[in-house]
Amino acid sequence: MSAKRNAKIGEILVELGHIHQEQVDEALELQRLRPKRLGQILLDLGYCEEDQLLDALSLQFDIPFERDLTDQIDSSLTTKAPINFIREYRMVPFKQDGSVYCVAVNDPVNLLPLDDLRLLLNGPVAPVLCRGDDIQRVLDSYFDQQGENAADMIDDIVLAEGETGEIHTLDSLEASERDLLDLANEAPIIRLINLLITGAIRERASDIHVEPFERDVRVRYRIDGVLYEKLAVPKSQQAAVISRIKIMANMNIAEHRLPQGGRIKIRLSGKEIDIRVSVIPVAFGERVVMRILEKGTFLFGLEELGFAKQDYALFDKLIMSSHGIILVTGPTGSGKSTTLYAGLQRVNSPDKNIITVEDPIEYQMAGIGQIQVRERIGLNFAAALREILRQDPDIILVGEIRDHETAEMAVQASLTGHLVFSTLHTNDSAGAITRLVNMGIEPFLVSSSTIAIMAQRLVRRICPDCKEEYEPEAESWAELGLAPEEARGLTAWRGTGCEKCQQRGYYGRVGIFELLVMSPLIQELTLKGVDSNVIKREAVKERMRTLRADGAAKVRAGISTIEEVLRVTRDDLLDGVVA
Repeated sequence: MSAKRNAKIGEILVELGHIHQEQVDEALELQRLRPKRLGQILLDLGYCEEDQLLDALSLQFDIPFERDLTDQIDSSLTTKAPINFIREYRMVPFKQDGSVYCVAVNDPVNLLPLDDLRLLLNGPVAPVLCRGDDIQRVLDSYFDQQGENAADMIDDIVLAEGETGEIHTLDSLEASERDLLDLANEAPIIRLINLLITGAIRERASDIHVEPFERDVRVRYRIDGVLYEKLAVPKSQQAAVISRIKIMANMNIAEHRLPQGGRIKIRLSGKEIDIRVSVIPVAFGERVVMRILEKGTFLFGLEELGFAKQDYALFDKLIMSSHGIILVTGPTGSGKSTTLYAGLQRVNSPDKNIITVEDPIEYQMAGIGQIQVRERIGLNFAAALREILRQDPDIILVGEIRDHETAEMAVQASLTGHLVFSTLHTNDSAGAITRLVNMGIEPFLVSSSTIAIMAQRLVRRICPDCKEEYEPEAESWAELGLAPEEARGLTAWRGTGCEKCQQRGYYGRVGIFELLVMSPLIQELTLKGVDSNVIKREAVKERMRTLRADGAAKVRAGISTIEEVLRVTRDDLLDGVVA
C-alpha cells in the first residue's frame, strides 16, 4: 500500500482490516467528549493493538515501523544525546545506517525535536516508529541502570561515615537548625531523595512511606495497592532525609512536634508530577508519606474502569439524570475520585455548568469550575456548596460528605433540580443509606433524593506477560460464592512472576463495582429504617451484582485472581452476603 499522508488514521485502519467503520464512528463520538487523539481512543477501547496503530501511522507519515529493537541497539549512540532531551521527547538514537542516525520515535506527529537532535549528533537523522514500551526499555536499560540507585547511595553514605568516623545522631541534629539545614542540602542527601522519588515513579508506586524505627529508617512503596519494603536508611541520616523532604515541600524544618502538610512539584521524563506530603511525629522521629499524583493519568473514560456491561450501561444512563444524588462509596484509595472524574468527563459539555468543591483538588479539568476547601477561613464543604447554588449549576460534585450540614445541603441541592455527585466512606452500597440517616438526614429525604449508590474496590490485574491457567480447588470457588455445580471444570488464571511485574505476578489494577439503584422497593425499605443488610439482600434479589460477585466474574474472565478478590472483599463475608 502506498503512503497515505493525506488519509485519516481511522480510514487507514479500516482499509488495513484492523478495525470496522462502526468502531471508528464510536471513537469519533468519544473524541468530542475527551480531548485525545483518535488512535489513542481506539487503543483505550481495545479496538486495535499498538502494532496495528503504528502500522497505520507508518503509512500515514511514510515512516518505517521497527517491531523489534532488541538486537539493534548501539549503546554508544544512546549516550550521544543528553538524557533530559531523550526523556522529554522520547527520541532515542539506536543505530547508524551509513552516515544516517536511526532514531526511535513513538509519536510521528511531533518530529520538530529531530532538528535539535541532528545538530547534537552532527549528522543526518531518520525517524523510525517503535513501540512505546521498547523506547522505555531503552531508557531504563541504558540510563537508569548506568546511573546510581538508592541502595548504592546508602552504601556509599555508610562507607563514608565509617571512613570519617562522623556519625550524627538524631538528638545532635535537632539541637542545631543550621546544622540540619546544611545536612539536608548536602549533595548525597539531595541525590538520595531524588532517587527515592524517581524509583517510586518508575515502579508505578502511588505512595512512598518513610518510617523511623529504633535502629533504622525504612522506606516502603505502595504499588498496585500493596506496600513493599524497598530499603533501609541508616538512623544517622534520618534527620537529614526528613529535613530534605520538608524543604522540598516548603515546610518548617524546625517544627518536629506538630503534623505538617505540603506539596512537591517536579518534572520527570516530560511529565508533571505532583506529590502530596504528610509529616507526623511518632515515637522515633517523624513519619513521612508522599502521595504521587501524575497529571494526565486520571483521564480514564467510564469504559476503561472495568464495569460489567450491564453496570456500565446502567451507570451511564444514571449520570445523565437531570437531578438527584449519585454516591460512590469505598475506603481511601479505592478509586472513588477516578470514577467521579470519569463520570464528569462523560457529562461535560458546553451547555452544562459543572462546579466541584474538593479537598484537595487532585486534578484540574477543562471546562469545569473547581473550588478548594479552606477550613481555616471557614470555607468548608457546606459553605462552598451554599455559594455554589447561587452560581446556577447543572451538576455539582462534592468531594466528600463528612457531616450533617454537608449532607443536608447536598440533599437540598438535589431536590431543587441539580445532579449531585459525591462520596462516602462506607463498606458497601447499602451502608451509605444507614450512614446518611445516622448523620441526621430524614429517611424520606434519603429515599427521595438518592437515585443510586455505587460501592467499589480496586483489584490487581494479572500480569499479561506471565499469566498461566490452572484449575483451583472447589473450596476457592465456594469462597467467591459459586456453587459446586457452577465451579465444576472452571479454570482460573494467575501470574507466575516475570521481569515486567518484578516477580509479583500482578501489573496494574481494575475496579470491581456494586451498583445499587433506589428502586421503589429499596425506597420503601429506606422509609421503614430497616438494617442495611436487609436492603442489600433485597437489592441482590433485584439482580444487583455484589462486589464479590463482580470480582468472581473478573476471575473467570482471567483479569484477576481468586486470592486478590477475596483480599479486597472481606466485608461481604462480614455482612453475610456472598451472592
